[in-house]
Amino acid sequence: MAVDWLLRGPEIATCNCAWGCPCQFNSRPTSGHCRAAVAMRVDKGHFGDVTLDGLHWAATVAWPGAIHEGGGEILPIVDERADEKQREALLTIMSGEESEPGATVFSVFASVIDTVHDPHFLPISFEMDLKARTGHFSVPGLVEARVEPIRNPITGDPHPVHVSLPEGFEYHEAEYASSTTHGTGPVPLDWSDRHSHLTMLDMTRAGPQG
Repeated sequence: MAVDWLLRGPEIATCNCAWGCPCQFNSRPTSGHCRAAVAMRVDKGHFGDVTLDGLHWAATVAWPGAIHEGGGEILPIVDERADEKQREALLTIMSGEESEPGATVFSVFASVIDTVHDPHFLPISFEMDLKARTGHFSVPGLVEARVEPIRNPITGDPHPVHVSLPEGFEYHEAEYASSTTHGTGPVPLDWSDRHSHLTMLDMTRAGPQG
């Protein structure tokens, strides 16, 4: 029987593509391959009768070419404060197993990932200001990402970018920004002045809501 679940709260994603990320518009990645890091704070959430409020999750991912070509790998990271049932719940959601086919980013990514590294249970630091397009998340010893506005190359002023994807499986609306990300472990990451998007996620097994 399908399990009802909800993840609602701020999410930051960063990747090695140029600002805007051509993958978001069905084009090939800037450098021919994709590497990314993502983190979320669950302000309101559940998996069946398991409450997920206040927890964080994160992941580092990579593909040797465009995402749709497959061959990807992922390192799932779950808040160390989660108890056994909460850990199992978040990992199940992240696996895409409890999503309607193709409806969520978890389901889509699961179809193009060949290697799932053993999950890590660690403290996750997370901050986001959607209006200011700033944020930060980190997992000790694994990944650190910082986000700031894209800036006009002449004036240095923030260059606001708001994107709407009405049929998106990752989000429906997001603010685009610039990221600097470094990561070690099974999925190494290293870039600056590259793409980021920030969104208030409202996700169920049927996909983004609203």
